[in-house]
Amino acid sequence: MTSLHTPPVRRRRLGVAAAAFGLIASFLAAGPAAATPDPGDAPAEKRVSKGQAAETRTAITSGEIPGVDEVVHSDNVTHLANIPKDALKGTNSDLAFQGRYAFAGNYDGFRIFDIRNPKSPETVSQVLCPGAQNDISVSGDLLFLSTDSSRNDNSCNSTTQPANEKSSWEGMKIFDISDKRNPKYVAAVETACGSHTHTLVPERRNIYVYVSSYSPNEAFPDCQPPHDGISIIKVPRRAPEKSALVNFPVLFPDGGNPGGPANPGVSKTTGCHDITAFPKLKLAAGACMGDGVLLDISEPAAPKVIDQVQDNVNFAFWHSATFNERGNKVVFTDELGGGGAATCNERTGPNRGADGIYDIVGGGTERKLAFRSYYKIPRHQADTENCVAHNGSLIPARGRDIMVQAWYQGGVSIWDFTDSSKPEEIGYFERGPLSTDILTGGGSWSAYYYNGHIYSNDISKGFDVLRVADRRTDSAKWLRLHELNVQTQPDYR
Repeated sequence: MTSLHTPPVRRRRLGVAAAAFGLIASFLAAGPAAATPDPGDAPAEKRVSKGQAAETRTAITSGEIPGVDEVVHSDNVTHLANIPKDALKGTNSDLAFQGRYAFAGNYDGFRIFDIRNPKSPETVSQVLCPGAQNDISVSGDLLFLSTDSSRNDNSCNSTTQPANEKSSWEGMKIFDISDKRNPKYVAAVETACGSHTHTLVPERRNIYVYVSSYSPNEAFPDCQPPHDGISIIKVPRRAPEKSALVNFPVLFPDGGNPGGPANPGVSKTTGCHDITAFPKLKLAAGACMGDGVLLDISEPAAPKVIDQVQDNVNFAFWHSATFNERGNKVVFTDELGGGGAATCNERTGPNRGADGIYDIVGGGTERKLAFRSYYKIPRHQADTENCVAHNGSLIPARGRDIMVQAWYQGGVSIWDFTDSSKPEEIGYFERGPLSTDILTGGGSWSAYYYNGHIYSNDISKGFDVLRVADRRTDSAKWLRLHELNVQTQPDYR
């Protein structure tokens, strides 16, 4: 555990730098037990051109961008703590929260932090259970972990195995976390094409889990095309071992976006990447590769599409969605370059790899998504920094629509979209590039606001805690939630 003193604020000029079921996981103290690492444990690296490397070094020397690993932030943001990776060495991924605990996914498993003191989080336990991405959620005594990596079985001691072998397994793993120091693996459900991400729709007795996955292949026995929907799992709270797949609703009977060559540079829709549910409003928003959808989830096991939109000019891959507090807006993210490319530069421009802000107009089953504007961080990044819109959450400030959002090596952005047509950044935190001559994956995967603080899971640097002090967000610090899974949007009101 490392607690960092916040360095002096360094102002950054804008517009610079063109460019097997039942097996219990191992609990780790010094290092992980033997297990096969997943893709993502070592982010891909690519050497940039000599010219791009020279531009990066010049930008650092001139002060236009921060130095390698240098921390910078706006005046209204304070960096309270950083907890580096420990036993789990893979890529850090998503976050979930419950009471005084934060749950951090990692391609090699998950880590539980006690965040009673945000300035000094403490590790409670670490669980080795390889399986990319290990997207994570919690509800009551249950923790959910997505496996989107073809394995030889569903245990936490599994090894990688080709997806064209029928015995391979991918899907959802479920743990009992009633004892945070000793989680127990209690259930597993296989799903078509695995589970890249998942979304909980909780009820009193049951939890419905919407499983998003994509990219079918005729050579994969358990991931056959067209794969034009999502898997839905029903989990009895008191008997999670009886969890089972209950539906696979087809969301795109017309096949969805065909992608290229009809729509060059746009992903063909073959499933969804992520879904955010708003149970109070019986709505969900789906980011589904080439399409954005609005869903009626009045019947949790049978969601229905209300509206479907495409952006074949600026959106390459519809990645995730966030409602505003009143549920009359949706922010969709575009993961241009798959999260591994440098797209926050002058060459890419302000609209590609950005957020798309949509108002929800009309009522009932006639509701429509109406595009209003794009938002992208105004701070250009080096060509060695992977940067694009990624996971974020609302900051529940009274009377305003404000988000905190991860942008990989673009850092953490706090921005206001109260006026859907004129979004603006109001705060930020970031580190300088990991390298001046090698593009390697890093930066904030998820940045979420929970009970007065911002928590970020950095792919390579670990778990960060931030505090924002701004009149526009101050009202949010008094609100307290018992549980937060960002993809299950709470009714903050």
